Amino acid sequence: MDPSKPLIVQSDRTVLLEAHSPAYAEARDAISPFTELEKSPEHIHTYRVTPLSVWNAAATGLACDAMVEALERYAKYPVPSSVRQEIEGWVSRYGRVRLETHDGIMMLVSEDAAVLAEISRSKLMEPYLRGEVADGRVPVDPAYRGHVKQALIRVGYPVEDLAGYVTGGPLDVALRNGGGERPPVELRPYQETSVAAFWQGGTVRGGSGVIVLPCGAGKTVVGMGVMARCRTKTLVLTTNTIAVRQWRDELLDKTDLTADDVGEYTGETKDVKSVTIATYQILTYRRARTDKFVHFDLFRRNDWGLIVYDEVHLLPAPVFRITAEIQATRRLGLTATLVREDGKEEDVFSLIGPKRFDVPWKVLEGQGWIATAECFEVRVAMPDEMRMEYALANSRTKFRLASENERKTGVVRRLVARHAEDQVLVIGQYIGQLEMLALVLDAPLIMGKTPTKERQVLYDKFRRGELTLLLVSKVGNFAVDLPDASVLIQVSGTYGSRQEEAQRLGRILRPKSGGEIAMFYSVVSRDTRDQDFAGNRQLFLTEQGYSYRIVDEHEIA
Repeated sequence: MDPSKPLIVQSDRTVLLEAHSPAYAEARDAISPFTELEKSPEHIHTYRVTPLSVWNAAATGLACDAMVEALERYAKYPVPSSVRQEIEGWVSRYGRVRLETHDGIMMLVSEDAAVLAEISRSKLMEPYLRGEVADGRVPVDPAYRGHVKQALIRVGYPVEDLAGYVTGGPLDVALRNGGGERPPVELRPYQETSVAAFWQGGTVRGGSGVIVLPCGAGKTVVGMGVMARCRTKTLVLTTNTIAVRQWRDELLDKTDLTADDVGEYTGETKDVKSVTIATYQILTYRRARTDKFVHFDLFRRNDWGLIVYDEVHLLPAPVFRITAEIQATRRLGLTATLVREDGKEEDVFSLIGPKRFDVPWKVLEGQGWIATAECFEVRVAMPDEMRMEYALANSRTKFRLASENERKTGVVRRLVARHAEDQVLVIGQYIGQLEMLALVLDAPLIMGKTPTKERQVLYDKFRRGELTLLLVSKVGNFAVDLPDASVLIQVSGTYGSRQEEAQRLGRILRPKSGGEIAMFYSVVSRDTRDQDFAGNRQLFLTEQGYSYRIVDEHEIA
């Protein structure tokens, strides 16, 4: 035993990390690429090694020996041999089976005859096979390429897809090379690395997968870098109309594309061009629950050679289904976190592709690419007159009562006064709570029913500094370009959503012109479901190296 080391690795593949160890940060960064953080209370954080976490790490090029060595380097006790064996087994399964095309026929290929025999007898695979195993190959139906990949990951053999892609319609696109008063657009080193990791020299080993970067680190620019490599007609899918127009503006500003090249496909406009930007909402629209999806033909309408899935962790289930049918098109997922609250990380891996690039947020912070941030959890007592109502309520009502705790209002007012010289966002889940705060703070509120034009006006005013305080509902979680926001006050959230917490912190991570520290406040009701869920929400950010300083409401002067 070495008491100076911070890890305890257990045979059930849980990994316990002492949060107060001097080697905590080093150990956290070493194990995060191939483990999943499950909980992070004050003293001991619990990670778990899973097949998917190991397969994603293997897809980025992390070797089995490197994973095991990271555990051994920081472990107090010897790493159980069973953990090493599990990691070795999972790594060996990634790519043991390949999808290839031979003489125009799509095949599952493996040098391991026993594995092919096992697969060929699987009930999950039976609908997609089109022949018998021979010479290390078995034919599959190319129309079900995505379904094959989904089935194989459930069987336990994540397939390496080397079957190739359609070229797509040509598109002459490049990043802006300067001219006039505008400097050329150059990818940052980590952006260049992420584009190269996706592209893989244009071979069949690239062309699909997910790039994971924090908000403010330039995921949109990475998407443009990939477009410049692919040079093909591109469909971009994103979360809302505001995000569509921000993508359009960024493309026109940072590439040599013109307005004639870029189309918008939303509830307001349906303009299909060489680069078309659409919302998930319009693609999943249908007149009735039993009707067909009206706009799914967009996926096949314009000879796309690349589809970009912005905020891929939010991909709706119907888009997963259509994506399973268009596996011959290159697919790029962009996200700040691969955490999905519906547990469909395996479908992202199968249908969009494995994680191709990831970098710890704190690494980019240290390099100055994103702002330094301090996080606070401000705990507020429930009023005495509400305690009995809370005690007798069901679980869902308890969470809402605690989230809308009226004593949060005074804390928010004091925080806003403390940051009167800063650009402040107040964000929450419940419209009634936000409307009350907007009235008290005499500030505008953006919510779902706010017209797009009005949202754009308010965002522009905030961006220019004409407006220093803005309230937003959860519509502000995603794809909102507010580069000058330096303070975010969260008054309520979506239960224990880790990805929402990451997105909200990301709203203030763009580097500040004066180098100011970004401030993130989460206001929660003490000893309630609100506090319990707050702990879960913070998991992803804890994994990235952010710690929450817990303060009492009376400490906010």
